Amino acid sequence: MTGKTYNLLLVDDHPVLRRGLRAMLTHAPWVHDVHEADSAADALEAVVTTPVDVVALDLLLPDGNGIDVVRAILRAAPDTRILILTSTEDPAVGVEALAAGAHGYLVKDTDPDVLVSALHGIAHRLRIVDPRVDPAAFGPAKVPPPFDKLTSREMDILHRLVACETNAQIARHFHLSENTVRNLLTNVYASLGVNGRVEAITLAQRAHLFPP
Repeated sequence: MTGKTYNLLLVDDHPVLRRGLRAMLTHAPWVHDVHEADSAADALEAVVTTPVDVVALDLLLPDGNGIDVVRAILRAAPDTRILILTSTEDPAVGVEALAAGAHGYLVKDTDPDVLVSALHGIAHRLRIVDPRVDPAAFGPAKVPPPFDKLTSREMDILHRLVACETNAQIARHFHLSENTVRNLLTNVYASLGVNGRVEAITLAQRAHLFPP
C-alpha cells in the first residue's frame, strides 16, 4: 500500500452506528486503524493515549456537549481533524461547531458512503459542510494572511507553483503567455513578502493552504 494512512476515532453512544461505520472504514486504503469511544471522557482519553488523526464526533454525548469536546480535543491534540455528526440541520449548530475548531459538519442520516468520503476529505484538510444546510450560513472559508492579499488568479497560480509546475506549464494550463505568468508571480512574491519561488512554496506548505 502506498500513500499516507490515517488513524480514526469514532465517537458515538450508539454502537450500531459506530460498528457499521467502522466496518466500512476498515477496508478503505487510506485508513490505518479505527478506534471507538462511546463518551466524551473516552474520546479525550483516546486522543491522549492513542495516535488519532481524524475524529468523527457525535454532537450529543451522555457525558458532554460535542462543542465542548471539540475544544478539549484540540487543546490536548491540536493537529487532530474533527468531523461533527448531528441529528439537526440547524445551520447555527454547524456555525458553532466550526467556530469551536471543528473542520466539518454532517447530519447523521447522511449516506454511509458519503460519510466515508467526508472523513477522507477531512483527513486531507478539506472543510466539509452538509449540502442540505445553506453554505451561506457558514460564510466563506477564511484564507490566512498573508495569502488573503492575493487575487483569485494569483492564488490559482500559487497552487500550480506548489504543485511544482514550471512557468511554461502554468502558462499552458491557464492559456497565458510565460511573460504574464512571470508578472503574476512577481506580484505573488511581493504580496507574500518572499524572495522567490522556493520561499513562496515553503510558506504555502507550512500554512497547509492546498490539500495534497
